[in-house]
Amino acid sequence: MTDVSAFAAALLIVSLIGLAGVLSSRLGEWLPIPAPALFLGGAAAASDIWPALGRIPMTSVQHVVTVALVVILFDGGMQIGWRRFRANAAAITWIGVAGTLVTAVALTLAAHLIFGLDWRIALLLGTALSPTDPAVVFSVLGRRQIDGRAGTLLQGESGANDPVGIALLVVLLETTRFHWDAIGSVAGEFTVQLLVGAVAGIVCGRALLWFMRTVPLPAAGLYSVRVLVCVPAIYAVTTLIHGSGFLAVLVAGIVIGDQRAPYRAEIERFHSALASLGEIVAFVMLGLTIQVTGPHGVVEGGALPIGLGLAILLALVIRPLLVGLTTLPIRLPRGDRIFVLWTGLKGAVPILLGTFILNAGIPDAHRAYAIIFVVVAFSVVVQGGTLPAVARWLRLPLRTVNPRPWAMNARFEEEPDSLHRFTVASGSPADGTTVAGLPFADLWVSVIIRRGLLVVVSPDTRLRSGDEVLILADPGSAAAIENLFTTKPQAP
Repeated sequence: MTDVSAFAAALLIVSLIGLAGVLSSRLGEWLPIPAPALFLGGAAAASDIWPALGRIPMTSVQHVVTVALVVILFDGGMQIGWRRFRANAAAITWIGVAGTLVTAVALTLAAHLIFGLDWRIALLLGTALSPTDPAVVFSVLGRRQIDGRAGTLLQGESGANDPVGIALLVVLLETTRFHWDAIGSVAGEFTVQLLVGAVAGIVCGRALLWFMRTVPLPAAGLYSVRVLVCVPAIYAVTTLIHGSGFLAVLVAGIVIGDQRAPYRAEIERFHSALASLGEIVAFVMLGLTIQVTGPHGVVEGGALPIGLGLAILLALVIRPLLVGLTTLPIRLPRGDRIFVLWTGLKGAVPILLGTFILNAGIPDAHRAYAIIFVVVAFSVVVQGGTLPAVARWLRLPLRTVNPRPWAMNARFEEEPDSLHRFTVASGSPADGTTVAGLPFADLWVSVIIRRGLLVVVSPDTRLRSGDEVLILADPGSAAAIENLFTTKPQAP
């Protein structure tokens, strides 16, 4: 076979795998198995059947998955946006940091005291398993969106605790010996990474927003590409100054998420597509590194009983009880609180952190890596598979959002300061109010989109939760008008 033919055959295989990954999202709507589990399990099985697939250098896997996570976290930040984050900042920060630390400590104690692992590998294992995964949570929910505060907290926590868990593990791996005197050094370095990452994210996010708004480009397609090349630069710069690059890209996404910018809708769609691709690539590549059989595998290596034990403890004891205690200061309805505690799903981040442990050359690292795989598989299949049923049992307001392939666009050469777009939040002053009843004389409601359909606007048209509203109003009234359509921030 010539080089060109070999390349074409490899390209065909990659394309078919990618197509299978895209179509698996539809398969996940019919089967109780979430799509990420199919990526992970299918890749792991393929690497056992064809061992050559599993010979990818671990550093290459780390680099590819790191880039994928950078894209996923930035897209997650844009989906949250500054307004939603500001209303829940204290709660998201608290559960993202405190919940991660509590989970890491509890898993460490369980791994050492119950399953007899060495203290060092138990600590690294507990830290690697502490973050939840935003991509898995919302991939499992599919087209269903959670209304209310629970959805914002889930998305915020999943984004916030990834950088926290990654920063903590990196600091622990850099500590050559574990002893009581090193606790202060680890805590200090960990705090510095988070603070530098947060500040860098705010600064870089505002700089990127200024760049997007003030520097025009000659072609529409370049606007999305510009943001794409800036995002890894934010990660790289923050990492070079000893901050958490993952936290920086998340914060940068939050800063620009709901701000006005040229071609913003196209930029959001582009990065959402890249995040979906990143999820597929991350799970497939990480699955290829797993051995199901063999001396270091899941079955023969003794990882299966330990992984299942830790997964059950995590799902039924550690997350509901211990992490639940950290959520007590947060005002949540009972059903929302139970749902948030059940949806602490594990995904690509714990397995990526497992590759860090492998590369560090620590004794028993291969078994720890296999244990992480078992916990992630249990979390995605069992917890993820039951997530829609749990939401229905708790009677949570799940809203099905169907794709909207048709768009109505209007292009302007200058920024339309008088044109505003809002979504009516549940419980907001506008929810249930007629157009004529909105308390602004200079406000003109021009378009209402309800469940993907246009609504004829008249003075008697009553606004509903979830309506997208296009409004003409004086630019100076934008902040006051926004308060009509958004729920007032709740104290944590």
